[in-house]
Amino acid sequence: MSQTKNTPQPRPDARTFSIGELARELDVTTRTIRFYEDMGLLTPRRRGQTRIYSPADRVRLKLILRGKRLGFSLAESRELIELYNPASDNNRGQLQALMDKIHEKRAQLTQQLHDIEVMQLELDEAEQRCRETMQRITHHN
Repeated sequence: MSQTKNTPQPRPDARTFSIGELARELDVTTRTIRFYEDMGLLTPRRRGQTRIYSPADRVRLKLILRGKRLGFSLAESRELIELYNPASDNNRGQLQALMDKIHEKRAQLTQQLHDIEVMQLELDEAEQRCRETMQRITHHN
């Protein structure tokens, strides 16, 4: 009996994921996931050439992608993920480290905004000088 394209294929172990499933679910390429493996951020089990991802691998990948969206480097994401300790006091240390990183990132963005505003003013001034010089040239000719 063949299954239609829209019928989900049963997995032998419903608590594991293939690389393709994670890529589709999280809207990334399989190449991206393999890159994170190469960087040591993910360590799926193997069944022959097939990668088998656990729910913990899935959570790690989601955290890596969230860190990327927040502007964290892979090293920063690794540091935060490695602080996770289910036996600790509700991961207070991990949460504090994340808040510290958020404050650092916010300070960087604030500085970048200031730098952009200064650059825009300088561009406005340069543009105005160009316009004035062009007007003088036009009036003298």
